[in-house]
Amino acid sequence: MKVIITGIAGFVGSHLAEFLLNKKGIKVFGIDRWLSRLDNINHIKDKVRLIECDLTDPFSTNSEIEKIKPDLIFHLAAQSFVPTSWSAPHDTLTTNIIGQLNIFEAVRKLNLKTKIQIACSSEEYGLVYKNEVPIKETNPLRPLSPYAVSKVAQDLLGYQYHQSYNLFVVRTRGFNHTGPRRGENFVSSNFAKQIALIEKGQQKPVIEVGNLNAIRDFTDVRDMIKGYWLALQKGKAGEVYNISSGRGVTIKKVVQILLSFTDMDISVKKNANRLRPSDVEILIGDSSKFRKQTGWKPQIPLEKTLLDLLNYWRERV
Repeated sequence: MKVIITGIAGFVGSHLAEFLLNKKGIKVFGIDRWLSRLDNINHIKDKVRLIECDLTDPFSTNSEIEKIKPDLIFHLAAQSFVPTSWSAPHDTLTTNIIGQLNIFEAVRKLNLKTKIQIACSSEEYGLVYKNEVPIKETNPLRPLSPYAVSKVAQDLLGYQYHQSYNLFVVRTRGFNHTGPRRGENFVSSNFAKQIALIEKGQQKPVIEVGNLNAIRDFTDVRDMIKGYWLALQKGKAGEVYNISSGRGVTIKKVVQILLSFTDMDISVKKNANRLRPSDVEILIGDSSKFRKQTGWKPQIPLEKTLLDLLNYWRERV
């Protein structure tokens, strides 16, 4: 079986590659842009075939997919940092929407039977009212950032290409996921790195934070990628599935859990520069549809996830 992971050098892609390499009979191909850092996959890059490809270029995308003729594609490549989408909305929309469109067009024109999982996002739900929590897949989409809008477009393109061309596309709306290798710009990883820097004497004993009142639904990345695999093994083509723990925690609670793992006396300070123009206040997912369809359920508690994340940064600062 030949599998393509787009964005293989990223946080999620690297964990998915490890997972697939432990399965028999799978050859893993990884697509990333030539400027991508390979730190996350240095330990496995001799076991996968890496391909430099700009997915926003339809010709190179078509060429690589034609060469490989993959059985499965896990489409993870994206500009995935919400704050960046405010400063670079054009790049975010182009990368996320056109990149996926080119993959779909290549599979369609080549008449391949490839199964495609697209990593959509809980950010699509955006403005959620209290009576809509936990959020089902049928909830209205009210995106509150350019990133979220790009993910809505990816999501609906997946639906449209299945309906119009019978492409085997499964859309997964992953709620927040974290763990080792999470980019330092993301909230939980940023806090963990700050603590590690403080422990090493490289930062004053103060953590800078943004909105601590936001409520998020965190899943360990190692549970999330198992969900992605099951989405293509047991999910129905054309369907959309939430993947979430179903447990909401405030960002303040995330900080408190991380601080419980250190003996340092650390204070917390709000920084206005860390606030977004508009923020999603609450995201808690109902993943019962996905669990019933695939048998998936999260295994790793948040406390272990955050400790592993902190230890990851302790090894690197």
